[in-house]
Amino acid sequence: MPVRKTSKRLYLIPVLSKALDILELLQTENQPMTLEAIHRTTRISKTTVYRVLKTFVHRGYLSQSSDGTYRQVTRTKKMRFGFAGQSADMPFSNEVTESLKDAALSVGVDLLVLDNKYDAATALQNAEELVRSKVDVIIEFQVDEHIAPMIADKIAGANIPLIAVDIPHPHATYFGVDNYRVGVEAGETLAAYATQNWGGKVDWVLGLDLQEAGQLVQSRITGAFAGIRSGIPDLPVESFVRMDGRGMRDRSKKLISDFLIRHAKDKHILIATATDSSALGAVDAVNELKRARHVAIVGQDCIAEAIEEMRKPRSSLIASVSHETSSYGPSLIHLGLLLLRGQTVPPYNYVEHKLVTRESLQ
Repeated sequence: MPVRKTSKRLYLIPVLSKALDILELLQTENQPMTLEAIHRTTRISKTTVYRVLKTFVHRGYLSQSSDGTYRQVTRTKKMRFGFAGQSADMPFSNEVTESLKDAALSVGVDLLVLDNKYDAATALQNAEELVRSKVDVIIEFQVDEHIAPMIADKIAGANIPLIAVDIPHPHATYFGVDNYRVGVEAGETLAAYATQNWGGKVDWVLGLDLQEAGQLVQSRITGAFAGIRSGIPDLPVESFVRMDGRGMRDRSKKLISDFLIRHAKDKHILIATATDSSALGAVDAVNELKRARHVAIVGQDCIAEAIEEMRKPRSSLIASVSHETSSYGPSLIHLGLLLLRGQTVPPYNYVEHKLVTRESLQ
Protein backbone atom coordinates (compact mmCIF):
# COMPACT_ATOMS: atom_id res chain seq x y z
CA MET A 1 0.00 0.00 0.00
CA PRO A 2 1.55 3.30 -1.06
CA VAL A 3 2.39 5.83 1.67
CA ARG A 4 0.15 8.85 1.48
CA LYS A 5 2.13 12.04 1.32
CA THR A 6 0.65 14.98 3.25
CA SER A 7 1.71 18.59 3.04
CA LYS A 8 2.70 20.39 6.22
CA ARG A 9 -0.06 22.70 7.42
CA LEU A 10 0.85 26.38 7.73
CA TYR A 11 -0.76 28.20 10.62
CA LEU A 12 -0.79 31.68 9.10
CA ILE A 13 -2.77 34.77 10.02
CA PRO A 14 -3.81 36.38 6.71
CA VAL A 15 -4.17 39.97 7.93
CA LEU A 16 -0.82 39.78 9.73
CA SER A 17 0.83 38.52 6.56
CA LYS A 18 -0.64 41.47 4.66
CA ALA A 19 0.60 43.88 7.32
CA LEU A 20 4.11 42.45 7.04
CA ASP A 21 3.94 42.68 3.22
CA ILE A 22 3.23 46.41 3.57
CA LEU A 23 6.01 46.93 6.10
CA GLU A 24 8.53 44.98 4.03
CA LEU A 25 7.58 46.95 0.91
CA LEU A 26 8.36 50.23 2.67
CA GLN A 27 11.63 48.75 3.92
CA THR A 28 12.59 47.66 0.39
CA GLU A 29 11.62 50.91 -1.31
CA ASN A 30 13.26 52.96 1.47
CA GLN A 31 11.36 56.09 0.43
CA PRO A 32 8.00 57.66 1.22
CA MET A 33 5.01 56.01 -0.48
CA THR A 34 1.37 56.97 -0.84
CA LEU A 35 -1.50 54.73 0.18
CA GLU A 36 -2.44 54.43 -3.50
CA ALA A 37 1.07 53.28 -4.47
CA ILE A 38 1.14 50.71 -1.68
CA HIS A 39 -2.28 49.43 -2.74
CA ARG A 40 -1.22 49.08 -6.39
CA THR A 41 2.02 47.31 -5.55
CA THR A 42 0.68 44.88 -2.95
CA ARG A 43 -2.82 44.45 -4.48
CA ILE A 44 -4.19 44.51 -0.94
CA SER A 45 -7.55 46.27 -0.55
CA LYS A 46 -7.36 49.98 0.14
CA THR A 47 -9.37 49.59 3.34
CA THR A 48 -6.93 47.03 4.72
CA VAL A 49 -3.90 49.08 3.60
CA TYR A 50 -5.33 52.18 5.29
CA ARG A 51 -6.01 50.42 8.59
CA VAL A 52 -2.62 48.69 8.61
CA LEU A 53 -0.81 51.97 7.91
CA LYS A 54 -2.70 53.81 10.66
CA THR A 55 -1.89 51.00 13.11
CA PHE A 56 1.82 51.11 12.26
CA VAL A 57 1.85 54.90 12.65
CA HIS A 58 0.10 54.65 16.02
CA ARG A 59 2.59 52.01 17.21
CA GLY A 60 5.60 53.99 16.00
CA TYR A 61 6.77 51.77 13.13
CA LEU A 62 5.81 54.29 10.42
CA SER A 63 5.36 58.03 10.18
CA GLN A 64 2.94 59.97 7.98
CA SER A 65 4.08 63.20 6.38
CA SER A 66 1.93 66.27 5.82
CA ASP A 67 1.63 65.31 2.12
CA GLY A 68 0.03 61.99 3.13
CA THR A 69 2.97 59.71 2.35
CA TYR A 70 4.21 57.01 4.69
CA ARG A 71 7.75 55.94 5.50
CA GLN A 72 9.44 53.60 7.90
CA VAL A 73 11.06 55.10 10.98
CA THR A 74 13.62 53.74 13.35
CA ARG A 75 11.70 51.64 15.84
CA THR A 76 11.68 53.19 19.27
CA LYS A 77 11.72 51.14 22.44
CA LYS A 78 8.42 50.05 23.89
CA MET A 79 6.90 52.78 26.03
CA ARG A 80 6.48 52.21 29.76
CA PHE A 81 4.03 54.28 31.76
CA GLY A 82 3.80 54.43 35.55
CA PHE A 83 0.46 54.81 37.30
CA ALA A 84 0.00 55.50 41.01
CA GLY A 85 -3.68 54.83 41.78
CA GLN A 86 -5.63 56.57 44.51
CA SER A 87 -6.50 53.45 46.51
CA ALA A 88 -7.30 49.80 45.80
CA ASP A 89 -10.04 50.16 48.44
CA MET A 90 -11.87 52.89 46.49
CA PRO A 91 -14.25 51.65 43.74
CA PHE A 92 -13.78 54.69 41.49
CA SER A 93 -10.00 54.37 41.68
CA ASN A 94 -10.25 50.69 40.74
CA GLU A 95 -12.43 51.50 37.73
CA VAL A 96 -9.86 54.06 36.54
CA THR A 97 -7.07 51.51 37.02
CA GLU A 98 -8.85 48.82 35.00
CA SER A 99 -9.65 51.28 32.21
CA LEU A 100 -5.99 52.31 32.09
CA LYS A 101 -4.75 48.71 32.03
CA ASP A 102 -7.05 47.87 29.11
CA ALA A 103 -6.01 50.96 27.16
CA ALA A 104 -2.29 50.35 27.71
CA LEU A 105 -2.62 46.74 26.57
CA SER A 106 -4.50 47.74 23.43
CA VAL A 107 -1.75 50.09 22.22
CA GLY A 108 1.26 48.08 23.40
CA VAL A 109 2.33 50.30 26.29
CA ASP A 110 3.79 48.61 29.38
CA LEU A 111 2.11 49.84 32.57
CA LEU A 112 3.59 49.78 36.07
CA VAL A 113 0.77 50.15 38.62
CA LEU A 114 1.29 51.18 42.26
CA ASP A 115 -1.26 51.82 45.03
CA ASN A 116 -1.19 55.15 46.89
CA LYS A 117 -3.48 53.67 49.57
CA TYR A 118 -5.20 57.03 50.12
CA ASP A 119 -2.12 58.08 52.05
CA ALA A 120 0.19 61.03 51.40
CA ALA A 121 3.40 59.35 52.60
CA THR A 122 2.73 56.30 50.45
CA ALA A 123 2.01 58.50 47.43
CA LEU A 124 5.38 60.21 47.87
CA GLN A 125 7.18 56.87 48.17
CA ASN A 126 5.42 55.61 45.04
CA ALA A 127 6.45 58.70 43.10
CA GLU A 128 10.06 58.02 44.08
CA GLU A 129 9.68 54.39 43.00
CA LEU A 130 8.31 55.41 39.60
CA VAL A 131 11.22 57.82 39.11
CA ARG A 132 13.71 55.06 40.03
CA SER A 133 11.98 52.74 37.57
CA LYS A 134 12.68 55.29 34.79
CA VAL A 135 9.21 55.10 33.29
CA ASP A 136 8.53 57.31 30.28
CA VAL A 137 5.36 58.97 31.66
CA ILE A 138 3.89 59.12 35.17
CA ILE A 139 0.13 59.27 35.77
CA GLU A 140 -0.56 60.36 39.34
CA PHE A 141 -3.89 59.83 41.12
CA GLN A 142 -3.60 60.83 44.76
CA VAL A 143 -5.89 62.90 46.92
CA ASP A 144 -3.74 65.16 49.14
CA GLU A 145 -3.07 68.64 47.71
CA HIS A 146 -0.38 69.30 50.35
CA ILE A 147 1.90 66.51 49.14
CA ALA A 148 1.25 67.28 45.46
CA PRO A 149 4.08 69.87 45.12
CA MET A 150 6.63 67.46 46.59
CA ILE A 151 5.53 64.65 44.28
CA ALA A 152 5.53 66.93 41.26
CA ASP A 153 8.96 68.35 42.10
CA LYS A 154 10.57 64.91 42.27
CA ILE A 155 9.05 63.92 38.93
CA ALA A 156 9.96 67.23 37.27
CA GLY A 157 13.54 66.81 38.54
CA ALA A 158 13.72 63.51 36.68
CA ASN A 159 12.38 65.21 33.53
CA ILE A 160 9.46 62.77 33.26
CA PRO A 161 6.12 64.05 31.88
CA LEU A 162 3.43 64.05 34.56
CA ILE A 163 -0.34 63.70 34.19
CA ALA A 164 -2.45 64.40 37.29
CA VAL A 165 -5.84 62.69 37.56
CA ASP A 166 -8.65 64.74 39.18
CA ILE A 167 -6.36 66.58 41.65
CA PRO A 168 -4.04 69.22 40.07
CA HIS A 169 -0.28 68.97 40.64
CA PRO A 170 2.39 71.57 39.77
CA HIS A 171 4.16 70.91 36.44
CA ALA A 172 1.44 68.40 35.52
CA THR A 173 -1.07 68.11 32.71
CA TYR A 174 -4.52 67.82 34.32
CA PHE A 175 -7.05 65.17 33.35
CA GLY A 176 -10.45 64.76 34.99
CA VAL A 177 -13.92 66.22 35.22
CA ASP A 178 -14.82 69.89 35.27
CA ASN A 179 -15.37 69.83 39.03
CA TYR A 180 -17.48 72.96 39.34
CA ARG A 181 -19.72 72.04 36.41
CA VAL A 182 -20.46 68.51 37.69
CA GLY A 183 -21.29 70.09 41.04
CA VAL A 184 -23.70 72.55 39.48
CA GLU A 185 -25.56 69.76 37.68
CA ALA A 186 -25.82 67.79 40.92
CA GLY A 187 -27.22 70.86 42.69
CA GLU A 188 -29.73 71.60 39.95
CA THR A 189 -30.95 68.00 40.20
CA LEU A 190 -31.43 68.32 43.96
CA ALA A 191 -33.28 71.64 43.59
CA ALA A 192 -35.59 70.14 40.99
CA TYR A 193 -36.33 67.21 43.30
CA ALA A 194 -37.17 69.51 46.20
CA THR A 195 -39.41 71.61 43.98
CA GLN A 196 -41.29 68.63 42.56
CA ASN A 197 -41.63 66.60 45.78
CA TRP A 198 -41.49 69.11 48.66
CA GLY A 199 -42.97 72.20 47.04
CA GLY A 200 -39.54 73.87 47.17
CA LYS A 201 -39.29 73.60 50.94
CA VAL A 202 -35.77 72.80 52.14
CA ASP A 203 -34.59 72.79 55.76
CA TRP A 204 -30.93 71.95 55.18
CA VAL A 205 -28.44 71.61 52.33
CA LEU A 206 -25.46 69.45 53.27
CA GLY A 207 -22.25 69.11 51.31
CA LEU A 208 -20.01 66.11 51.98
CA ASP A 209 -16.71 67.62 50.91
CA LEU A 210 -13.17 66.37 50.26
CA GLN A 211 -11.08 69.13 51.80
CA GLU A 212 -7.61 67.60 51.48
CA ALA A 213 -8.00 67.41 47.69
CA GLY A 214 -7.92 71.20 47.44
CA GLN A 215 -10.14 73.93 46.08
CA LEU A 216 -10.63 72.48 42.59
CA VAL A 217 -12.22 69.27 43.88
CA GLN A 218 -14.02 71.21 46.62
CA SER A 219 -15.69 73.18 43.83
CA ARG A 220 -17.92 70.13 43.33
CA ILE A 221 -19.70 71.16 46.52
CA THR A 222 -19.40 74.87 45.73
CA GLY A 223 -21.03 74.17 42.37
CA ALA A 224 -23.73 72.01 43.96
CA PHE A 225 -24.66 74.81 46.38
CA ALA A 226 -24.77 77.25 43.46
CA GLY A 227 -27.00 74.87 41.50
CA ILE A 228 -29.41 74.58 44.42
CA ARG A 229 -29.51 78.35 44.89
CA SER A 230 -30.31 78.82 41.21
CA GLY A 231 -33.34 76.56 41.56
CA ILE A 232 -34.43 77.70 45.05
CA PRO A 233 -33.04 81.24 45.39
CA ASP A 234 -34.61 82.18 48.74
CA LEU A 235 -32.78 79.64 50.93
CA PRO A 236 -30.95 81.35 53.83
CA VAL A 237 -27.19 81.02 53.87
CA GLU A 238 -27.41 79.38 57.33
CA SER A 239 -29.12 76.33 55.81
CA PHE A 240 -25.99 75.40 53.81
CA VAL A 241 -23.52 73.22 55.75
CA ARG A 242 -20.25 71.73 54.49
CA MET A 243 -18.76 68.62 56.13
CA ASP A 244 -15.46 66.91 55.40
CA GLY A 245 -16.44 63.38 54.44
CA ARG A 246 -12.96 62.80 52.91
CA GLY A 247 -14.70 60.92 50.12
CA MET A 248 -14.99 57.93 52.45
CA ARG A 249 -18.06 55.86 53.20
CA ASP A 250 -17.71 55.22 56.94
CA ARG A 251 -16.71 58.78 57.80
CA SER A 252 -19.59 60.18 55.72
CA LYS A 253 -22.06 57.82 57.39
CA LYS A 254 -20.97 59.02 60.84
CA LEU A 255 -21.25 62.70 59.89
CA ILE A 256 -24.73 62.34 58.38
CA SER A 257 -25.95 60.09 61.16
CA ASP A 258 -24.90 62.61 63.80
CA PHE A 259 -26.56 65.45 61.88
CA LEU A 260 -29.85 63.58 61.40
CA ILE A 261 -29.99 62.68 65.09
CA ARG A 262 -29.46 66.34 66.02
CA HIS A 263 -32.18 67.44 63.59
CA ALA A 264 -34.72 64.68 64.07
CA LYS A 265 -37.71 66.91 63.25
CA ASP A 266 -36.43 68.29 59.95
CA LYS A 267 -37.94 66.57 56.93
CA HIS A 268 -36.47 68.32 53.88
CA ILE A 269 -32.73 67.71 53.62
CA LEU A 270 -30.65 67.82 50.43
CA ILE A 271 -27.17 66.24 50.35
CA ALA A 272 -24.54 66.78 47.66
CA THR A 273 -21.39 64.67 47.87
CA ALA A 274 -17.91 64.87 46.36
CA THR A 275 -17.84 61.11 45.69
CA ASP A 276 -20.22 58.19 45.47
CA SER A 277 -18.45 56.54 48.40
CA SER A 278 -19.58 59.51 50.52
CA ALA A 279 -23.05 59.31 48.97
CA LEU A 280 -23.36 55.63 49.91
CA GLY A 281 -22.24 56.44 53.44
CA ALA A 282 -25.02 59.04 53.62
CA VAL A 283 -27.48 56.43 52.33
CA ASP A 284 -26.34 54.04 55.07
CA ALA A 285 -27.03 56.66 57.73
CA VAL A 286 -30.42 57.59 56.27
CA ASN A 287 -31.54 53.96 56.07
CA GLU A 288 -30.33 53.14 59.57
CA LEU A 289 -32.37 56.05 60.98
CA LYS A 290 -35.33 55.38 58.66
CA ARG A 291 -35.21 58.90 57.18
CA ALA A 292 -35.30 58.06 53.44
CA ARG A 293 -38.46 60.13 52.89
CA HIS A 294 -36.79 63.21 54.36
CA VAL A 295 -33.53 63.15 52.38
CA ALA A 296 -32.41 63.38 48.75
CA ILE A 297 -28.79 62.66 47.80
CA VAL A 298 -26.80 63.18 44.59
CA GLY A 299 -23.31 61.66 44.26
CA GLN A 300 -20.34 61.89 41.94
CA ASP A 301 -18.61 59.12 39.94
CA CYS A 302 -21.53 56.76 39.22
CA ILE A 303 -19.75 53.65 40.50
CA ALA A 304 -21.47 50.28 40.12
CA GLU A 305 -22.73 50.15 43.72
CA ALA A 306 -24.28 53.60 43.37
CA ILE A 307 -26.12 52.52 40.23
CA GLU A 308 -27.42 49.47 42.08
CA GLU A 309 -28.61 51.70 44.93
CA MET A 310 -30.33 54.15 42.57
CA ARG A 311 -32.38 51.33 41.06
CA LYS A 312 -34.15 50.81 44.41
CA PRO A 313 -37.55 52.58 44.19
CA ARG A 314 -37.39 54.27 47.61
CA SER A 315 -33.68 55.02 47.78
CA SER A 316 -32.63 58.48 48.93
CA LEU A 317 -29.85 58.39 46.30
CA ILE A 318 -31.71 60.00 43.42
CA ALA A 319 -28.81 60.58 40.99
CA SER A 320 -25.07 60.53 40.42
CA VAL A 321 -22.90 62.34 37.90
CA SER A 322 -21.02 59.77 35.85
CA HIS A 323 -17.38 60.66 35.25
CA GLU A 324 -17.28 58.05 32.48
CA THR A 325 -14.35 56.04 33.86
CA SER A 326 -14.19 53.85 30.75
CA SER A 327 -12.87 56.89 28.87
CA TYR A 328 -10.11 57.61 31.40
CA GLY A 329 -7.73 54.90 30.21
CA PRO A 330 -7.75 55.66 26.47
CA SER A 331 -7.57 59.42 27.10
CA LEU A 332 -4.70 59.13 29.59
CA ILE A 333 -2.65 56.88 27.30
CA HIS A 334 -3.31 59.22 24.37
CA LEU A 335 -2.23 62.24 26.43
CA GLY A 336 0.94 60.45 27.52
CA LEU A 337 1.89 59.55 23.96
CA LEU A 338 1.32 63.13 22.81
CA LEU A 339 3.57 64.44 25.59
CA LEU A 340 6.31 61.98 24.62
CA ARG A 341 6.12 63.12 21.01
CA GLY A 342 6.67 66.69 22.14
CA GLN A 343 3.24 67.85 21.01
CA THR A 344 1.47 70.70 22.75
CA VAL A 345 -1.50 69.64 24.86
CA PRO A 346 -3.95 71.80 26.85
CA PRO A 347 -3.06 72.23 30.54
CA TYR A 348 -6.56 71.11 31.53
CA ASN A 349 -8.22 68.16 29.78
CA TYR A 350 -11.80 67.49 30.81
CA VAL A 351 -13.58 64.17 30.53
CA GLU A 352 -17.17 64.20 29.32
CA HIS A 353 -19.63 63.64 32.17
CA LYS A 354 -23.25 62.54 32.27
CA LEU A 355 -26.03 62.82 34.85
CA VAL A 356 -27.52 59.43 35.70
CA THR A 357 -30.87 59.25 37.50
CA ARG A 358 -33.17 56.46 38.56
CA GLU A 359 -35.41 57.31 35.61
CA SER A 360 -32.57 57.18 33.08
CA LEU A 361 -31.63 53.68 34.32
CA GLN A 362 -35.09 52.29 33.58
